[in-house]
This record gives sequence, structure tokens and C-alpha cells, in this order.
Amino acid sequence: MIARLPAWAWLGAGGLAVVAGQVNVVGYLGFEHLALSHLTGTTSLLGAALAGGDGRASAHLLAMIAAFVVGAVLSGILVQDSALRLGCRYGVALLVEAALLAFAVPLLQRHAIAGAALAAMACGLQNAMTATYSGTLVRTSHLTGMFTDLGVFLGHRLRGLPAEPRRLWLCLVIIAGFLAGGVSGALLHVHLGFATLYLPAAATGAAGAGYIAYRMLPLRTGKMPP
Repeated sequence: MIARLPAWAWLGAGGLAVVAGQVNVVGYLGFEHLALSHLTGTTSLLGAALAGGDGRASAHLLAMIAAFVVGAVLSGILVQDSALRLGCRYGVALLVEAALLAFAVPLLQRHAIAGAALAAMACGLQNAMTATYSGTLVRTSHLTGMFTDLGVFLGHRLRGLPAEPRRLWLCLVIIAGFLAGGVSGALLHVHLGFATLYLPAAATGAAGAGYIAYRMLPLRTGKMPP
């Protein structure tokens, strides 16, 4: 049960969901209709490609899956926590995500698969970085778990069973953030194309740099921030 959700958990979950929604819609609209923020559809497409003997498509899809996993590996190296709690490495992880998204843009503009792979790697890093908070699985790059938790919550309420309202609101924040990212990303893609990804790159970069500066406060004040 979630006893308390601090402000940074709400802001972080919602903001990262917006980022993932933007990245995913740009990949879908601009690069072979590929999902970049999750692997369910990609794995299904890989199965179809293998069944059809399409070696080129299979190689591309495998590259996307591998890139996402590599991003999760990077998160494991950088964050080193299985539970979501603030620490100095989150700032570094966000800066790495920003760099991956920024470097993806010129590659995507040349329709290179490496660009899509870098964007998928950024999503894998972000998805693994959030991990869990107070026993609740927090995934900001896809919505299957959030919609599942939403359904379970509603089912419990219909049966008169105890249900944690904060879990419901966390799901709704992430769902709304991802949808808002999809809408804004699609609108911007019409005018900016793949350069739209510079927006989530800037957002994650600013968040990472700001958080690192915040964590450096003890060096000036002698007091550790929360």
C-alpha cells in the first residue's frame, strides 16, 4: 500500500510519461511505425518477420529489442537500486537519456536504424530507472501495467474490497502524461519531424542537471537534501 507519495514522485512519473509518449509517437509516425518505448508490439512484429523469412526486418527488430535491453542495463549500472528513491545517480541517468535522444535525431533524419535504436535505448533506461515505489510498480514508458492496476482497483471497489486511492491517481497521472506526450509529439512532428525529439531531450537534460545541482547543496550548506 502506498502510504505517501511525495511531490517528486508525482512530478517525476507524470513528466517521464510525457517524455515516453512523445518519443514513442515520433517513432511510430516517422520511422517504420515502430514502437520505441516498449517491446510488446516489436516482439510480435519480430515473430511475424521470422515466420515470413524477412531477414532485414528481423535484424532491425532484434536491434530495437537489444537496444532497449542495453538501456535497462545502463540503468542498472548507474542507479543500482531496485526501489525508487532519490539518489545522485538519477541525475546522471537523466543526462544519459537526454544525450541518447539528442544523438538519435540526426540519425533518424537520415532514416538510419541506429537512430531508432538510440531512442529505444533511452526508453529502456528510463523504464528501468523508475523501478518501484512503496511496493507499486512504476513504469513510465508503457501503459499496460497502469491500465491493469486501474482495472484491479475498480474491480476491488466494485466488490467492496479495500483499494488504495493513491495507486489509482498514480495510474491516472502516468496514463494522462503518456497520452499528453503522444498528442503533443504528434502535433510537433507535423512541423518539426524527428527534431521533435529535441524537446524530450531538453526536458530530461534540464531535469538531470537541475537534480545534480540540487544534490550538490550539501557541499555549500552542510545539510543533505531529502
